[in-house]
Amino acid sequence: MDCEYFGRCGGCTYLDIPYEKELELKLESLRETLGEYGNLIDSVLPSPVTEGYRNKMELAFGDDGKDGNLALGIRKKRSFYEVAIPDKCILIPEDFKKITMYVLNYFRESKEAFFHRKRHIGTLRHLVLRRGTFTGELLIILSTTSGVGSLTPLIEGLRQLPLEGQLVGFLHSINEGVADAVKSENTQLLWGRDYYNEELSGLKFKVSAFSFFQTNVAGAEELYSIVRDFATTTPANLVYDLYCGTGTISQIISPQFKKVVGIELIEDAIKAARENAELNGIDNCEFYAGDVGSVLDKDNPDVVIVDPPRDGLHPKALPQIVKLNAARLIYVACKPKSLARDIAILAESDYIPDKIVSIDMFPRTPHVECVCLMVRR
Repeated sequence: MDCEYFGRCGGCTYLDIPYEKELELKLESLRETLGEYGNLIDSVLPSPVTEGYRNKMELAFGDDGKDGNLALGIRKKRSFYEVAIPDKCILIPEDFKKITMYVLNYFRESKEAFFHRKRHIGTLRHLVLRRGTFTGELLIILSTTSGVGSLTPLIEGLRQLPLEGQLVGFLHSINEGVADAVKSENTQLLWGRDYYNEELSGLKFKVSAFSFFQTNVAGAEELYSIVRDFATTTPANLVYDLYCGTGTISQIISPQFKKVVGIELIEDAIKAARENAELNGIDNCEFYAGDVGSVLDKDNPDVVIVDPPRDGLHPKALPQIVKLNAARLIYVACKPKSLARDIAILAESDYIPDKIVSIDMFPRTPHVECVCLMVRR
């Protein structure tokens, strides 16, 4: 498939080879990364969808690198300011492309400039797009400095845009810092609501503007079914879901257990988890905000599920998890290198890797997701 930015924008890695070959290369890389545990993986399961699967995009304002025109898209490799306009990107849904081009043309006409990170001039910083894959609801977050002009005409134009889905909210995030990052602080809701609805494995979830949700929702359904299968290999009553986020895994596996306890450091995520559990009529899930050491001091669970950030388990959390003395430990990893490091440490504490399943949650990129079942010796 042709793309004028392939190899330069940093989005795709395997666009120029058949998908089957991509899975073979990912399996080879995964086995090498996991070392002695690599033989536990038979294959990388394909994603149910390979195009238009991304439900979130964080796009940057910059220039097109040709005529110095304002651009909006994916930051090019080894460039501070040049971005690739994703009008033909295969990873994102068509609605994202329409919104991106409308916003770009609007600001080109209004003569707004992108924020220059060295000279600290300009107003436009980022555009974040979020979408409910199975609901079609769309959320827009625009990040600028405080010097940007009125956004009312932009919002009115976006509301009239012919989209496959439905625009439900527009938020404005004001960022006066120099770091090239989207910040949730100082965010105002200018129209609609600050969340979108999503459906996953028969459950409903409210996803707020800055909360984490799996990028590939169709793939997430298969990922979570693997977690559920690992958790129910033998009878169990109590499950701890650590790094639970908005409680997605907790609620999906809850019918198979007497009680599920979800723990997450971010209080807003726990609030959302409780709201979603109530929305789905689930009464056997409890959610607590805090770290492992301060919250887990009561019961010994039968199963512990961990779904940590890309860098893996914090060194201080590892001994706390081992102390729980669960019969089974399920590790969900989006970075195999972190998984390889942590399971080697856990193996020294008598948690032996039993099965590892990998699923391609990020087609055309080098990333894969793994689920590892570890059994206490």
